[in-house]
Amino acid sequence: MIEQHLSLLLVVVPLLAAPVTAILPSGRLPWLLTLIVTWLCLVIACWQLSVVIDGSVISYELGGWSPPWGIEYRIDAMNAFVALIVSAIAAITLPYALLSVEKEIPLHQTSLFYSIFLLCLVGLLGITQTGDVFNLFVFLEISSLSSYVLIAMGEQRRALTSAFQYLIMGTIGATFLLIGIGLVYAETGTLNMVDLNQRLHPILDHRTVHTGFAFIVVGIALKLALFPLHLWLPNAYKYSPSVISVFLAATATKVAVYIMLRMVFGVFSNDFVRITPTDHMFLLLGVFGVILASVAAIYQTDVKRLLAYSSIAQVSYMVLGMGLASVLGITATLVHVFNHALMKGALFMACGALVYRVGSSRFEKLNGLGRQMPWTFTAIFIAGLSLIGIPGTAGFISKWYFVRAALEQQSWFIALVILLGSLLAVVYMWKIVEVMFLRPVSDTALSVKEAPILLLIPMWVLVIANIYFGINTELTVNVADSAARLLGVAAYHE
Repeated sequence: MIEQHLSLLLVVVPLLAAPVTAILPSGRLPWLLTLIVTWLCLVIACWQLSVVIDGSVISYELGGWSPPWGIEYRIDAMNAFVALIVSAIAAITLPYALLSVEKEIPLHQTSLFYSIFLLCLVGLLGITQTGDVFNLFVFLEISSLSSYVLIAMGEQRRALTSAFQYLIMGTIGATFLLIGIGLVYAETGTLNMVDLNQRLHPILDHRTVHTGFAFIVVGIALKLALFPLHLWLPNAYKYSPSVISVFLAATATKVAVYIMLRMVFGVFSNDFVRITPTDHMFLLLGVFGVILASVAAIYQTDVKRLLAYSSIAQVSYMVLGMGLASVLGITATLVHVFNHALMKGALFMACGALVYRVGSSRFEKLNGLGRQMPWTFTAIFIAGLSLIGIPGTAGFISKWYFVRAALEQQSWFIALVILLGSLLAVVYMWKIVEVMFLRPVSDTALSVKEAPILLLIPMWVLVIANIYFGINTELTVNVADSAARLLGVAAYHE
């Protein structure tokens, strides 16, 4: 019987654990409870994906009201895949968090920190579970509000201004999204995603529907940090605690990509994409984002900011896949959602290890540290190769599918942009290698030791995963392809 409720428990368990964590005495006990909860969520997410991977759908009715009248949790291959990514990153991040949080967060705030972390997890997992657009908005705001608090808990005072900037941009995005949902609801009288898709089909040419769609896309784009609405992201990643940089970089923008895919292709459908310039808009913004964000990354003097601009460029790849609007394009986007979580999670963990030892992620503080911290440096090197897209890494699989999707439609220019983005990634990743390994070690760095084992193990789990999923693509590609076809993009551009 309990199997019927597992999908609900994926959200309920961390939600109930959050207030309990907040009232626990500060120290390692809140961390232990959060660790148990995240690993339980991972087990449930694995079970959930195993059920729907064959094309099945889990439908859970809340409150005894049948959809579309009541709120429905509706899980298919795509959202189960994203839920697995979120829960896996959370579970891997928690062992890393123990020492990192003790270093960067005051002891009396640790209970609050882990409580807010669980609420952020609730929001992200809830987004992946729900089949109701207003419920999606509520969970998005839970994750966003939690993120503001977590970012503000950074050691430097600029963490507060970064959180405030994110708050302003996030509030604007949420307002746009809510207005869009309201306009669509006014036209259809429903909030259930499946029901919305059916009711929108006869009225896709209505001006109110087009206006609602525009508000929804802009609102999600702000949450997604889609170029040129990305300016909140670099400071948010730079000044937040290292653990939060890891978690948000590997999950938050990926969940926003899922929302965009679900709303554009799952709710509004391919027919709507055909009669609007949506695909051309995604391609244009994706091209500019890949090039300009990669160039911006080259000129950064701080590793965290460099990786943040790299994340904006990688999100732009995913947007390019949406713009191609084919099975192969959406498959490439979903594969990259998974692979980018692995590579960027590993890179930010390595950056956090540097901060743990030298207290800064600025380049002038890292001269020669590759020799003092060989395991951390090697993790950066391998994850960097994955980010570039070298064969044998997960990143290569993503780039391969993006190029295939572009060539399938004879979009040679898009294929060249993807290759140019990889070349630019070589330049900015080389900056890190050059600083850490080729520059002479400063006198103050001579006493620096390798990061503690509790930081290295989670980091290397993600590094090894980058190699494993660069060789074995059965899970990622099969699930992504199944999800793309489920969205109904098969007939478009084929």
